[in-house]
Amino acid sequence: MDGPAALPSAPQERAQDILEQVGVLVTPSLREAVERLPSRIRHLAGCHFGWWEADGTRPAGKQGKGLRPALVVLSCQGVGGDHMAALPAAVAVELVHNASLLHDDIIDGDRIRRGRPALWAAFGIPAGILAGDALFFLAAEVLLDAGGPLADTGPAELNKAVQNLIEGEYADVVFQDHPVVSVPDTSAMAQSKTGALTATSCALGALAAGAHQARVEHLRAFGAHLGAAFQLTDDLLDVWGHPEATGKPRWSDLAARKKTGPIAYALNTESPAGRALGRLLSSPLPLDQRQLERAVRLMEETGARTWALSEARRLTDTALRHLRAATLRPAAAAALTSLTRLATERDQ
Repeated sequence: MDGPAALPSAPQERAQDILEQVGVLVTPSLREAVERLPSRIRHLAGCHFGWWEADGTRPAGKQGKGLRPALVVLSCQGVGGDHMAALPAAVAVELVHNASLLHDDIIDGDRIRRGRPALWAAFGIPAGILAGDALFFLAAEVLLDAGGPLADTGPAELNKAVQNLIEGEYADVVFQDHPVVSVPDTSAMAQSKTGALTATSCALGALAAGAHQARVEHLRAFGAHLGAAFQLTDDLLDVWGHPEATGKPRWSDLAARKKTGPIAYALNTESPAGRALGRLLSSPLPLDQRQLERAVRLMEETGARTWALSEARRLTDTALRHLRAATLRPAAAAALTSLTRLATERDQ
């Protein structure tokens, strides 16, 4: 084991078990950080995290996957650091991720998050905006209070990731009004929107352990490609996943005319199915159930699902090459490999 009682040591341990064990490690520190918030905002944040319902009762819904904190902890341990040194960074990236979700749900008008009402749907748009703002600033405070290398370089690393995340989110919004967007442009959007924070998660973990720059950069590249694969899998699940597993409404990306990877690929094929999909999505009227079902069939005909699966595998393979180049301790490397497989083979 690379750290005291923090991780399963056997490569065959399931990725979900790894996430759960890292969650047990990180959640107390995350809750401690949220306790710093003013009481009303703290209540909103706890509802979003799934710690309690609006009335304070225990929730029945899902909580987050905890992928980004796991990347921080495992990267730190992989280069020889103690998991305790990684906790502030693990908390910070989880705060930023959830802040982005709070704002993302408002921007997209998504009323469901993890099988429960999104915070803005339950408490109103101002509450969702302000709770997200509070988590962003709290993340920087946590890093500054950590001291050492995280306080020195962590805030700048996190700020750059947030700026990239915002750029990707804005591109996502703008692309909805474009009839066709190139696949490279949608890939760049996904890299900014998701890959930036997973890349920074890995880099912060390595920096917390005092790793030399070459290892930091390999881990950063690993996280970037993992994040892009993770986003592409999310995009696949929106079209071909099951709402019971994902906890999200089905076909929400198509309904919103988003230009995710699979949708952009289908629209760019210049095939009869691709052109028909373009005409369907160009309608100014909301798409009904029958039209959405037809859109899914047209995407299938263009080969969009096959392409997206192949591209996710390519991104995963590239991520794992960088992971091997970082020469991590075996247990951490095995755990990160398991998480990489989970990111592209999951159903939620």
